[in-house]
Amino acid sequence: MMSATTAQGEERRGLWSAWREDIRCVFKRDPAARNWIEVLTTYPGVHAVLMHRLSHRLWQAQWRYAARLLAYLMRLLTNVDIHPGAQIGARLFIDHGAGVVIGETSVIGDDVTLYHGVTLGGTSWNKGKRHPTLGDRVLVGAGAKVLGPITIGNDARVGANSVVVQDVPDGGTVVGIPGRIVADKAVTSGEHGINLNHHLIPDPVGRAIACLLERIDKLEARLEEQGGIEPDYRVNFYNNCSPASEICEKDCAGGKQHFS
Repeated sequence: MMSATTAQGEERRGLWSAWREDIRCVFKRDPAARNWIEVLTTYPGVHAVLMHRLSHRLWQAQWRYAARLLAYLMRLLTNVDIHPGAQIGARLFIDHGAGVVIGETSVIGDDVTLYHGVTLGGTSWNKGKRHPTLGDRVLVGAGAKVLGPITIGNDARVGANSVVVQDVPDGGTVVGIPGRIVADKAVTSGEHGINLNHHLIPDPVGRAIACLLERIDKLEARLEEQGGIEPDYRVNFYNNCSPASEICEKDCAGGKQHFS
């Protein structure tokens, strides 16, 4: 899990050093990035992170209004809303940028990737820690909402459009509404172990449906053996079925393909 020193380390680094790392990391995580000029002039997520580094220093120096004003101006320009009080580690990459919200007490580790529409939000009006803590190398998919003072462990992945309200362990993968942990082993690749394969996540609903259909198939077979079901019922049922997913077409026991 990310320690407090990770985010605090960003405080001690020079601003120019932090900015250089923020720009360099784009080329490692976005194949569309071609050169420095393009990144510096056309990437709103990069603009938002660069200016947050400055507004956060103003916030820490008790120049609170100036910090909020700078954050507000960057929100107008980038459509990314980062509170100047948020603690952000090295090499944060916000891809596309649109609609990202990071709350005041959020803590983000190193090499984190956020896609568009991500919210790191609070669930309380009380002062104090009320926003999430993200460990190192966390990836949060498009549209996901991570809410409350929870902790997302190192190398964890949050699937697109998930709503996460509970802690996620190191290396965990969470999907759904509310978020459910569907894997507990990290899948890493590339430099710094960054994993961009956020589409390679299990389908717990599909697996549950497949298990239910397998169970139904076994029960129907048992009823048929006992004379409680017409012998051709199952054949006719599956011939009239049009599975709409690969799970139903290939993985369900006694699926359509076995009776056609």
